Amino acid sequence: MTLLQIMPDDAPDTVLLRTRDEDAIAQALRERSVSFSRWPQRAEVTPQTSSEELLDAYRAEVDELCATRGRPLSAVPRHHPAGGAGWLERPPPAPSTFLDEHRHAEDEVRFFAHGTGCFYLHLDDRVYAVVCEAGDLLSVPAGTRHWFDMGPVPDFCAIRFFEKEDGWVGDFTQEPIAEGFPRLDALLREG
Repeated sequence: MTLLQIMPDDAPDTVLLRTRDEDAIAQALRERSVSFSRWPQRAEVTPQTSSEELLDAYRAEVDELCATRGRPLSAVPRHHPAGGAGWLERPPPAPSTFLDEHRHAEDEVRFFAHGTGCFYLHLDDRVYAVVCEAGDLLSVPAGTRHWFDMGPVPDFCAIRFFEKEDGWVGDFTQEPIAEGFPRLDALLREG
């Protein structure tokens, strides 16, 4: 289940809010111009599910998002510990690649079709850890400092939307802030 944990950026052990309530998560993020919603589960994603099959299963939602938000391009990043034919259409970045704080030139819009990942949003003097699971759609505004944790054994499949081929390239801040915050596995262990 989706989780939001908010912490001061200078006190990662202090929890200001921790909730799994979807309405509370959407409201807290909306107040910070971050969009969170859920799409109905339309497909069981396995290592054998092709990108085309996944996009076809969510065709109505994908087409609407592309049209209303001006996101003509989509990609299907995926990683599964057992591998499988077609699962790794592009080699995934090393799990540590996005664990450093960075930002993008355009909104980062991602729908989780399978598995789990955590976006850490550094918004002013707070860090919002958003654990996303299958069915979650998160839109992080351009320029938002953040990092992403795939977990110790990455297992997820998502649909990522972007305007330009290089729009998702990270601009790393060189700040070590991510090192002090609880990782995805720790957030999930806390219940």
